[in-house]
Amino acid sequence: MTGRDGGAPLQPRDPSPVIILVRPQLAENIGSTARAMANCGLFHLRLVSPRDGWPQDRAWRTASGADNILDSLTVHETVEDAVADLHRVFATCPRPRHIVKTIMTARGAAADIVLACERGLKTGILFGPERAGLDNDDMACADTLVRYPLNPDFMSLNVSQAVMVMGYEWWMAQDATPSRQLMTNESHVATKGELNNFLRHLVRELDECGFLRNEQKRSGMIRNIRHFFLRGEVTEQELRTLHGIVHELSRGRGRGR
Repeated sequence: MTGRDGGAPLQPRDPSPVIILVRPQLAENIGSTARAMANCGLFHLRLVSPRDGWPQDRAWRTASGADNILDSLTVHETVEDAVADLHRVFATCPRPRHIVKTIMTARGAAADIVLACERGLKTGILFGPERAGLDNDDMACADTLVRYPLNPDFMSLNVSQAVMVMGYEWWMAQDATPSRQLMTNESHVATKGELNNFLRHLVRELDECGFLRNEQKRSGMIRNIRHFFLRGEVTEQELRTLHGIVHELSRGRGRGR
């Protein structure tokens, strides 16, 4: 699957939920929704009664290469038709409604969707029109409502932003990327032995120059120096640089004498 610009193929992460835009009003929002979906590995898009019909050239201009999503989307007259082949349907709902349904956060719904997909169930997420959102009849087609816990004084989202939030949570619900990494490039995190070797070098030179001449404070000062270097993950390359600094300082001190 490639976009109109001939770029690299975009591969869906299946099984994945279907994104359903109900009565979308702006072609630009449909295009930016496709872009957000591609960012998150979502590639199944359905439109329900787009206001200006379909296709709309302006959508491709805002898709930023996610053209295959627009090329393969399907158009439906009603929400009922758009969800007819699905087993589980979620509906985003930013406003309180007089409906008795389970309400989940985007993160909770994403985890639920992943579990449903693992069971072989087809899932979909409804997103309402830009101006008013989903109405009660739309939400009657859903099993679960999804509400984003955003700033209660300003919860307005563009439809593509709403899709991005849900798509990101779905992606992260099955992503194994560590929450914290250290980029070391060509080096590696120094071992305790390498670090201790440098600290011995440093303390030796500090003794030589007289920095540690106060015997009562010497052990505490050395301990503080050790804590400074042990606090983070120093790389082997950084230690080589520090060795060089200490060596050059000691040479300079010798020339001065």
